[in-house]
Amino acid sequence: MSQARLRLWCRGVVQGVGFRPLVHRLAAELELVGEVENVAGAVRLELQGERRSLELLVRRLPEAVQSPGALEPLEPEWLPPRVPAPPGLRIAAAAGQPLGEGLVAPSLAADLAPCPVCLAELHDPANRRHRYPFISCSQCGPRYSIATAEPYARAHTSLAGFPLCAACQREFEDPTDRRFHAETIGCPACGPRLRWQGPGAPARGEAPDGPLDLDLDLALALLAAGGILALQGVGGFQLLVDAGNGAAVARLRQRKHRPAKPLALLVADLKAIATLVEVSEAERLQLQHPAAPIVLLRLRPGTPEAFPGVAPGSAALGVMLPASPLHQILAAGFGRPLVATSGNRSGEPLCRDPAEALERLAEIADGFLLHNRPIARRLDDSVLQVIEGRPVLLRRARGYAPTALALQAPPGTALALGGDLKSAPALAQGGRVWLAPVLGDLAGGLQQQLLQQGVDQLLARYGSQLDALVCDQHPGYGSHQLAVGAARRRGLPLLTVQHHRAHGLAVAAEHGLELPLLVWACDGLGYGDAPDGEPSSSGHRLWGGELLRLTAVGAERWACLRPFPLPGGERAMAEPRRAALGLLAAAGPEALAHPGVACCRSAFAEAEWQLLVQALATGCNSPLCSSTGRLFDAVASLLGLCQHSSFEGEAGLRLEGLALQAGSLSPVPMPLLAVEELELGWLDWWPLLQSLLDAGVAGVSPRQRAATFHASLAAGLAGAAAQAAARSGAGPVLLAGGCFQNRLLLESTSVALRAAGLEPYWSEQLPCNDGGLALGQLWAAWADRPITKERAEASPCAWPPPG
Repeated sequence: MSQARLRLWCRGVVQGVGFRPLVHRLAAELELVGEVENVAGAVRLELQGERRSLELLVRRLPEAVQSPGALEPLEPEWLPPRVPAPPGLRIAAAAGQPLGEGLVAPSLAADLAPCPVCLAELHDPANRRHRYPFISCSQCGPRYSIATAEPYARAHTSLAGFPLCAACQREFEDPTDRRFHAETIGCPACGPRLRWQGPGAPARGEAPDGPLDLDLDLALALLAAGGILALQGVGGFQLLVDAGNGAAVARLRQRKHRPAKPLALLVADLKAIATLVEVSEAERLQLQHPAAPIVLLRLRPGTPEAFPGVAPGSAALGVMLPASPLHQILAAGFGRPLVATSGNRSGEPLCRDPAEALERLAEIADGFLLHNRPIARRLDDSVLQVIEGRPVLLRRARGYAPTALALQAPPGTALALGGDLKSAPALAQGGRVWLAPVLGDLAGGLQQQLLQQGVDQLLARYGSQLDALVCDQHPGYGSHQLAVGAARRRGLPLLTVQHHRAHGLAVAAEHGLELPLLVWACDGLGYGDAPDGEPSSSGHRLWGGELLRLTAVGAERWACLRPFPLPGGERAMAEPRRAALGLLAAAGPEALAHPGVACCRSAFAEAEWQLLVQALATGCNSPLCSSTGRLFDAVASLLGLCQHSSFEGEAGLRLEGLALQAGSLSPVPMPLLAVEELELGWLDWWPLLQSLLDAGVAGVSPRQRAATFHASLAAGLAGAAAQAAARSGAGPVLLAGGCFQNRLLLESTSVALRAAGLEPYWSEQLPCNDGGLALGQLWAAWADRPITKERAEASPCAWPPPG
């Protein structure tokens, strides 16, 4: 028989997903010998035996890999056999390369919720892991959040300090056991333990050595009494409270300084909310996905409010199933829906370790359920909604990061820093792209520090290979300043990219679409282009409602929302009443004096109103913008829904929630006004505004006016895109930017575009908001390169992952 030696470098999602045990089983079945080793970024196979057996392994391996694993195409390397042959099969891991807290770890798999088999063991009184909060196997459990070094191995995780007991060691070494080389293996005898700190805590030392059920019972008792529980979760701390206890929810909001932003619900199973929300089959699949994201589910029409204060003004509830065995035990033990929100003060990063949580959450939480398995890196919960049967991520973190995006990139290496809101840098290398889990907004010093540390680590590792460092062109962004400083220190080429161009390119990159393309980029505010760095003749550089034609060399601005001023500049971003006043001032004296503006006018003291009207007349601190987000703010103010925002997008969320109560209504036309420098001109909101004001005076309900606004804006966007497509010959239209988180706007615009014969595309596997900006920045860096891209569903890391 012909003997040979095979070397394979297996790449994809191949570490922490049971890949080495799979190879071991196949190789043993084919009577092969050699080594299967985790190395940085890959699994190295060096196997020896009959040539036809090795060829059979190469054919069978891609078919045998199951979710959450994913294998890229193999390139076999054939070598002469070793003499003597290796004595057997060996599973190994290379020496560790420290990761730090980091941003991107290409070798690692995402953290996954407990698999069905582990859940069955968890609930089986006869199983030795019954009710063990850290049960896991090679198909589930923590990965990225506990990794301290690459490649993946127990010694390179925060479980390194937990030696296995004899029973676990036997399972770990037995090729026939389902926990064969499951690196997160453990049990009550040898694994991590809980520790309760709060009312009724038993006297004991720092080591959590008390009875397991006592800690859980004390936590459940606190929740039942209306207390706020700080839970050490998967990627950081969470705050839990009884969702049905309005006073407890209000207390959580008051202590956390989160007055109105929707809170997510944790449920043990979907029966707890079945009567409250509409759950499609696609949404059910996403809720049960191993990533365990928060899924936005629409409330059933006419359903009484079951959870006061959880999601005020929203038409949806964010719901998630347990992301860990500990969450499963708590949710099932409590028996009713729990609020589960990030363990931090508003605007700060998640607390990661117990000492940090006990200090930062001391004035919020009434008790702490801790454990002694350290968290290596912070991970917030992922959030998605289902649009036209497809999952659309709104926040990409736990369960998805650090898995590579399902697309192909050029073979260069580049690092993009994204924006300052929902900061999420991206690394491209070797034809693959990794998007960091969202860090949060860079307004806080801790977030800036985390970004700086993460970028420094990436530059230390990949800096010598970088073709470009990329950032937003806004000079005031912290991410821009960080990129400029890093480029100067390291002598790196720096590229700055216009904000809305990057939004559009991100959608094009995800779907593998060739330029030129049309994009409606609709968001809050972004720094716009201007000839020679000077303000354009249309008088503004704050964009946010732009119809662009994307090309390989840039973006041509064909249309935008009719500009209007923002009295007070940045203050208007948090005060919808100011956006409304600016809109009225731009419309003229007739609008300012209209009786339909009463809700907005009453939000000001009379002297303040007159002072701001005078400032608007002189242009004092009243920059012009074309922002869709500020248009939403203005209409929400005029309808009396929101005058001061406590979180980004609050006015838009309330406006959408109200519109969904009315159903679809006929749109008011939004004409295009010719402007010399734009191919099509300004999309004029004045006829719509006048109609909304007149309808208010006539007694038309706010919900009907909110629905009219959505229908009119969607029709206006689609109509302008149709005119642009007729002139440019372009077919696909990209819908990008944070305003398309609004499901009603996205679906309505999509329907209108298809009615006009155009095909809409939007972000799915990354957020449409600034959390996906970095991918578009990367594509701008490669604008002059030919790019061969795969469609997401054909990728070895396809979205959504099967399961």
